Amino acid sequence: MHRFPDGFRGVDVDGVDLVLLDADVAGLVQSELSGRLDGTGIALLRRCIAALHRVIPLLHEEYCASCFSRLKAMARVAAAPHTPAAT
Repeated sequence: MHRFPDGFRGVDVDGVDLVLLDADVAGLVQSELSGRLDGTGIALLRRCIAALHRVIPLLHEEYCASCFSRLKAMARVAAAPHTPAAT
């Protein structure tokens, strides 16, 4: 578990609530680890990854950018088993 970045509670970046994004990804990763990630969860996880991809470059505070970069890496690992292989 990480410490949420100071000063970023209640902050929206490009229309994305950072606390909600953090909580959503944490819950979805936990669901994947428990073997309970369903189709709806996979779709939400992919939307979270897209949101992280969009907001991370806009985070100019180093610790915050680092936290959300790690969050994106966790989300991508959780989504990987549900990503169709390239043909």
